[in-house]
Amino acid sequence: MTHDAIEVISAKRDRQALTDSQIDWVIDAYTRGDVADEQMSALAMAILLNGMDLREISRWTDAMIASGERMDFSSLSRPTADKHSTGGVGDKITLPLAPLVAACGVAVPQLSGRGLGHTGGTLDKLEAIPGWRAALSNDEMLAQLEDVGAVICAAGDGLAPADKKLYALRDVTGTVEAIPLIASSIMSKKIAEGTGALVLDVKVGTGAFMKDLDRARELAETMVGLGNAAGVHTVALLTDMSTPLGLTAGNAVEVAESVEVLAGGGPADVVELTLALAREMLAGAGVTDVDPADKLADGSAMDAWKAMVRAQGGDPDATLPTARESHVVTAPATGTLTRLDAMAVGLAAWRLGAGRARKEDPVQAGAGVVWHARPGDEVTEGQPLLTLLTDEPERFERALDSLEGGYDVGDAASYTPTDLVLDRIS
Repeated sequence: MTHDAIEVISAKRDRQALTDSQIDWVIDAYTRGDVADEQMSALAMAILLNGMDLREISRWTDAMIASGERMDFSSLSRPTADKHSTGGVGDKITLPLAPLVAACGVAVPQLSGRGLGHTGGTLDKLEAIPGWRAALSNDEMLAQLEDVGAVICAAGDGLAPADKKLYALRDVTGTVEAIPLIASSIMSKKIAEGTGALVLDVKVGTGAFMKDLDRARELAETMVGLGNAAGVHTVALLTDMSTPLGLTAGNAVEVAESVEVLAGGGPADVVELTLALAREMLAGAGVTDVDPADKLADGSAMDAWKAMVRAQGGDPDATLPTARESHVVTAPATGTLTRLDAMAVGLAAWRLGAGRARKEDPVQAGAGVVWHARPGDEVTEGQPLLTLLTDEPERFERALDSLEGGYDVGDAASYTPTDLVLDRIS
C-alpha cells in the first residue's frame, strides 16, 4: 500500500494509531530520503505529544531493524548477553562488566557510543588507552568474541540506519524525550545486534536522562516488552543517578578506576552495580553455576580485560594520560557530605574537556573530576573534596560555576542513604 507523509503526520496529530503499513512505509521512505527531515520532525513531535501504543512501538522498532543488517552470533561456542545503560555520570560499568561476564563463560558483544553533553561515552574512555581502536569489522568482532569472549566497539553503519538518521533529528527538534522514540531507538540497535540476552540499566535522578522514577519505569517496561517480544531475554534494573558512580568522572580516570575494580578493589558502588548486572546477564544467558564475584577475586576477569584491550590494539599495561593542570576544591565546613549532585559533577567534567557539545568535538583523555568523599562520609573544613583536571586552565572557572550548589556539608542526621538498585523490571 502506498502512503504519503502528510497522511501519516495528520493521523498521529489527530491522535490516531498508525497502521503497520503506515509505519513500515514512513521508516523506509525516510531512510531512503523520500520523506524530508521537516516532515519526520513533525511526525516525531506528534509522537512526543500524543504517544504510541505498544503495537505501534513494536512495529516502529521492527521497521527500524529492517532498515539495515542483523548480526548473527549463532556460530559462537558460547551464549551471548549484552548490557545497555541509558547514561549517567561516572558510569564506567561497561569496562569491568564485559570482561567479567566473559570470564564467566558468556560472550559480550558490547556496541557502545561516544559521550555527548554531561554523560560520558564508553568509547571515549577506552580511547584513553594507548593504541586501542573502536572500529572493528563484523568478522573481527566475531573472531574476538570466540577467542576472548568480549568486545567493546563502535556500532557499524549497517545496524538500524533509520535510527541513526532519526536520532540526529530528535536531538535538534526537542523530541529526544519521547518514550516511544527512546525505546525503539535503543531496542532496534540491540535487537539487530543479535544478542541472546539483554540487561538494561535505566538510570534515574538528577544526573540521568530520566529524572522521574515513574517515567523511568515506563521506559524500562516498554523496552523490556520490546526485547522479550523479539525473542531476546530482557530485564531492566532501575538504578540511582542522583549521586555520580564511583569516585571519578572523565576518560582516563574512569579507566583507572575500572582496572581497580577488576583487580578486586575499587569503590563499593561500582563493584555492587557491576556484580548486579553481571548476575542478570549470566542468568539471561542460562549460566547459573558461576558467581562473578569469584572471577573478580581470582584474577580471571582482569585476564579477560587485558586480552580484550590487546585484541583491539591497546596496551593494557601502558601509562594512562594525565591532565597538565589541576585545581582542588576544599570542603567548606566540617561535618557530613550529605549530597553530591551527579549533574553538577557531570557538567564540570564536560566543561573541563572530558565531554563534547557536538559529536565532532574532540575530548581530552586526562580531563575530568575526582571526588575524595561520597555522601555519608565525614569531611573536615579545608580538606580536598574534589580535584578538577584539564589541559586548559582557562576551563576551571566554568567548571567551578557548574559545581556551585552541587554539594552540601551538614549534620549526619540530615543524610539519608539511598539504594543503588531501585527496582527490577522483567
